[in-house]
Amino acid sequence: MVVCSGGAGLAPEVRAELLTILARDKDESIANRAAEALVTVPLDAFIAALKKPDAVLPLFEYCTANLAERPGIADSMVDNPACPAELMVEVAPYLTTALNALIEDLDRLTSAPGLVTALAPCAGLSSAQKNILQELQKDGLEEAYSDAEAQADAAKLPEADKGRRLSLFQRVAKMKVVERVQLALKGGKDERTLLIRDSNKMVQRAVIQSPRLSDQEVESFASMTTLNDEILRLIAGNRNFAKNYSVVKKLMNNPKTPLDVSLHMLARLNAQDLKFLCSNKNIPETLRTTAVKLQRSRAIQKPSG
Repeated sequence: MVVCSGGAGLAPEVRAELLTILARDKDESIANRAAEALVTVPLDAFIAALKKPDAVLPLFEYCTANLAERPGIADSMVDNPACPAELMVEVAPYLTTALNALIEDLDRLTSAPGLVTALAPCAGLSSAQKNILQELQKDGLEEAYSDAEAQADAAKLPEADKGRRLSLFQRVAKMKVVERVQLALKGGKDERTLLIRDSNKMVQRAVIQSPRLSDQEVESFASMTTLNDEILRLIAGNRNFAKNYSVVKKLMNNPKTPLDVSLHMLARLNAQDLKFLCSNKNIPETLRTTAVKLQRSRAIQKPSG
């Protein structure tokens, strides 16, 4: 076989990938020859093959079983979105450069049971990354919000929706943190409305990262005083959300919005909203004082005629 004997004319990464497929061939002689040839393939060829968007499953499985400890293999696997989640768990102890992106991607991070736990001992984790993993490992029986709040929330809904909301609350209350993160990312509006109030900030963060999140929902969240200030900072730091003037206005009037964030956005307010902010007794005194100064400055600069 040309592939096994040297693969004349084939790029090294293509040969590496083909050999992992042939090593599973039903013909035992072909499988054995491919397995022997795989030992001679340079490490760089496997790394290049792992970077291909259409990399095949046998390649990932071979690298997991035989090469995970070698430099660059685990990182190349995890950098590829095609890598199965269960294999990321197995190579997690060997990750280095791919750690940052993986921990920031809540969807992939919570996509496989055990991945968060497997990443916790990794060397080189920042304190912020350790906190993320610790939050995700917390006991899953924390309630999103109290039963009394659930009853009150459901009472505001049309009669036909009350039972559904209470049923959702009961289901969510039994979920682990990583399960609630997945629900926040992939669920509907009802799920996000509930989970934005979750006591775990990683669940709240997942709601904000949901690709299904609407502008109206973001506007509602921006005015919530029960949100963790870190989540309000995420909303303010999102370019798409920050383009929405209504979101900016509501963040400015939310006393929980971090002061450095609200001061940075202050100049974006129009005259009417700036005037209202100046009289808002709920915001920090520093913000209100700065708003008054800005209002006076604009009055001085305004042409008299």
